[in-house]
Amino acid sequence: MVKGYLSEQPVLSVPASVSVLGGAQLRLQPDNSFVTALNTVPGVRAEERSPGSYRLSIRGSLLRSPFGVRDVKVYFDEIPLTDAGGNTYLNAIDISNIRHIEVLKGPDGSLFGANSGGVVLLNPVNRMDSNYLSAGINGGSYGLFHEKVSLQNTSAKNRFNFNQSYQTYNGYRQNSRMHRTYIQAGDAYRYAPQSELRASILYSDLDYQTPGGLNLAQMMANPRSARLPTATLPGAIQQKIRINTKMLLGGLVNDARLTNRIRNVLAVFGNHVDFANPFITNYEQRNENTYGLRTYFELAAIRKENLDWKLNLGIEWQQTNSQISNYDNNAGEKGNVQKIDKINTGQHFFFVRYAADIFKRLHVEAAASLNYYGYKFRNLAPLNETGFTNRNFDAVVMPRLALSYQVTNDFIWRASVSRGYSPPTTAEVRPTNNIINTGLQAQLGWNYETGFRLRNSDESMLLDASVFYYRLNKSIVRRLNPDETEYYINSGGTNQPGFELAFTDWLVKRKNNGIIRGLQFNTALTVSRFKFRDYNVAGANYSGNRLTGVPREVVVSSLQMLLPQTFALFIQHNYTANIPLNDANTVYAPKYHLLQAKASWQHNISHKTRLELYAGADNLLNQKYSLGNDLNAVGNRYYNPAPLRNYFFGINLNM
Repeated sequence: MVKGYLSEQPVLSVPASVSVLGGAQLRLQPDNSFVTALNTVPGVRAEERSPGSYRLSIRGSLLRSPFGVRDVKVYFDEIPLTDAGGNTYLNAIDISNIRHIEVLKGPDGSLFGANSGGVVLLNPVNRMDSNYLSAGINGGSYGLFHEKVSLQNTSAKNRFNFNQSYQTYNGYRQNSRMHRTYIQAGDAYRYAPQSELRASILYSDLDYQTPGGLNLAQMMANPRSARLPTATLPGAIQQKIRINTKMLLGGLVNDARLTNRIRNVLAVFGNHVDFANPFITNYEQRNENTYGLRTYFELAAIRKENLDWKLNLGIEWQQTNSQISNYDNNAGEKGNVQKIDKINTGQHFFFVRYAADIFKRLHVEAAASLNYYGYKFRNLAPLNETGFTNRNFDAVVMPRLALSYQVTNDFIWRASVSRGYSPPTTAEVRPTNNIINTGLQAQLGWNYETGFRLRNSDESMLLDASVFYYRLNKSIVRRLNPDETEYYINSGGTNQPGFELAFTDWLVKRKNNGIIRGLQFNTALTVSRFKFRDYNVAGANYSGNRLTGVPREVVVSSLQMLLPQTFALFIQHNYTANIPLNDANTVYAPKYHLLQAKASWQHNISHKTRLELYAGADNLLNQKYSLGNDLNAVGNRYYNPAPLRNYFFGINLNM
């Protein structure tokens, strides 16, 4: 079931490229990082240049996301994790506390506002669970340690859940230690048969060192080295470069059934972020406060034999106020002030959606949003300006039209057309060169897509395939100055045709006898033929070049084997083709094959208590690769070497 389109509907009939990672899929993957789990979704590329340093893109937005998430809207329950300024602190979340993930691929601004890549919905609660208490500890190579405790208590009208975790990891390279303290709690009160009030709060304190990029010769000489000093700049160790993010997020969600036909969802939320980043050339601090609301009404039809429909109407509003301060970095300590700015960013959008099922076979959706975005800024140092300068963008309509047709009970064809819109983020308007760029424009594009889903009669097999063409205009791309400070420009556009396929099948269905008591095969194929269009920079014409940072093919395949005595074996292989590292396409990261394996054993201590032991290994083929490259890097420092063969083990207790 998919909830992303405001009400639950079967994934088979959803007229969109949507992927679901439920509890069963998430439990197979390592729970120390989002990367491995998200990379099983075709079209998604998650990277971790060093422990805790995530980079996420959907269908090729890596040029905008050198240090995090761009072009993708992320929600935690009904609460936006992406703030009004476009920042998403995904690395603040501990994936071990997430029970369900939905990935909506391609521009989906009709319901979720500005994005041109897609939407990720994180759900911290599995509503099918009732009462439980679970605890787990795992450890592994390079000083990995991760502990977690979760509990949920459910009564007739109330559901309370609490999650706590702590993770630390020394890292493969010098200057790459991370640790994260995480607390998350939620309560849901069912005050009417189909109405509930939910409260959520989380606190995350994440601190990680950043080793920095190496050039090819340095990587070959010592891949575990942090960035080395040069004749003009100190290195990562000398400057003690790291990132600390403290985030407090909370919200209330009221899901109310007003009548038999009318439902309202109202979410009010806010978050506070303290961010510090001693870097090579400066020490940046950000103080960010966000507040907002999201609400929508749903009107359901009086069902008829051959027609059923729903109408949604809503609004989302956000305001983020930021103070961004830059100082000299004196070996990890703040020095003299370079610049201090206040930037207040606001965005809101109205949305409407009509969905109808006709003759129980044709599903039609028409949706649109009207988006408003703007920011104002003033300098506190050195100018001490008293008034704000305003920059408002024109209102933009983002429509989406989609349909699916149930050719047979188990074969459904779908098609959609949608518009993408993504204004510049605060980090792009005010990048590390400390110059506010008011000329940066929003990028826009149209996405055309078709595909199908096929299942067998008992639903043990599912094939999901789609082909799309996304034409993006005024693309925002990152550029670097000789001193390695960054800035962003609009660069013409991109042509992004692609093909995605996901397939799962229980080759041997679950049974209680034999050596192999269940065998499941999964594969995800991503084919990207993304190229620049009308891209000219400083006299160089990059039109027709491959889109930087995007591999042409990625194939992730896995086997899950169930054995006697509740033993299980899980094996996963990731093939990633070569990756262009600069816009000129003169340097490529070589292709790589990642092989990981996990063996587990479960034992029922009592009727309600289950013990699980597991152990595994990653990068079994000992591949030398970089999981997260620095694109268009100064000094050819493109590479962030990933660990060689490494091991992990753990224990879980569920009651």
